Amino acid sequence: METSQLKWIDTHCHLYVHEFDADRDEMIRRALSGRIGKLMLPNIDEGTVPDMWKLVNQFPTQCFPMMGLHPCSVKADYEEILDRMEAEFSVRQYIGVGETGIDLYWDKTFEKEQVTAFERHIQWAKRFDLPIIIHSRESLDLTIEVISNHQDGSLRGIFHCFSGSTEQVNKIDNLGFKVGIGGVVTYKKAGLAELLPEIPSRMLVLETDSPYLAPVPHRGKRNEPIFILDVANKVAEALNMPLSELADLTTANAEEVYGKKD
Repeated sequence: METSQLKWIDTHCHLYVHEFDADRDEMIRRALSGRIGKLMLPNIDEGTVPDMWKLVNQFPTQCFPMMGLHPCSVKADYEEILDRMEAEFSVRQYIGVGETGIDLYWDKTFEKEQVTAFERHIQWAKRFDLPIIIHSRESLDLTIEVISNHQDGSLRGIFHCFSGSTEQVNKIDNLGFKVGIGGVVTYKKAGLAELLPEIPSRMLVLETDSPYLAPVPHRGKRNEPIFILDVANKVAEALNMPLSELADLTTANAEEVYGKKD
């Protein structure tokens, strides 16, 4: 069965950002022609909300919005921003909380505030019964610890852009969370493809993180959802799994997180 005949979900893509301004409609139609039928949109900050909703209104059965403050956007005024974001849940419908988490790669100035903001997102996920989408760059152990401290059986979600160890996989699995596999799996030096057989299949979902982290052979270029097919081919190869089985598996896993969106 050809890849184009299968059904895929991109569980994490930022299609509302300026990198797509020149050809956004064409980019989304390319994705739909490749049977990437659902595009999950985690938010970044207050500034991205209007453009995210413009896209959702244009493609209401394909694009699904989330609400959150990216950890790299957590600054001194984060509490006021989170107050306004929290009010959004009473006004419009969101399918998830995020993108949230902790990023210690670029700047540790607001590490304490990032943790506090992350915990507030966790409370939203519990209150509104929504999945939480976690960014954990250079902070995977810490984000796992924070989730563990708050997991009472009601939390679910995805550790986005996963590239950890077998031990971390086991901890995430014990928490009942999924791991998002994207373009990094195609990078030779990343070692993620070699780790894939150690990850329980129930944990796997696919993502692009568009426009970032394009897979080989597009590495260094703008990423877009149609490239999830390159990710899928690499994952299927690493698992020695037919593409049709991988499509069914990852779609079912994504629908378990977000709910089935018809």
